[in-house]
Amino acid sequence: MSFDPKRLIMVREKLGINKAEAAKRLNMSAMGYGRYENGQRNPSYQTICYIAQVFHTTPEYLCGESKEAFSDIVTFRKSDNSEMYAMIESMSKNENLAEKIIAYYKKLMEKE
Repeated sequence: MSFDPKRLIMVREKLGINKAEAAKRLNMSAMGYGRYENGQRNPSYQTICYIAQVFHTTPEYLCGESKEAFSDIVTFRKSDNSEMYAMIESMSKNENLAEKIIAYYKKLMEKE
C-alpha cells in the first residue's frame, strides 16, 4: 500500500481546512504534516488509518486504491459525546425508538 500525498491534499481541501488546521486535528506539528503533503515523508499504515479516521475517508483512498474520497461510515468515541453514543446504542437495540428519533430529526430539518 503506497501513500499518495495528492489524495491527502484533496481530502483536506474538500474539508475546507488549511494545513495548520489539519495538523491540529491530527495532533501533530504543522511541519510534520507538511512533510506528508509534500511527499517528503511516508506515514506508517497506522498513521494512514488515523488520518483517514480523523478526515472521514479511508486508508484505501489515501493510498490510491479507491476512488471514493469520503467514507459512508462515521466513527466517534464514547468519550467524545457520551449522549450521542448512548442514543445510537439504544437505537441499534430498539428499531421502534430508531424510527421515532429519525422521524423527529426529519421534522426538525424541515423547519430549518
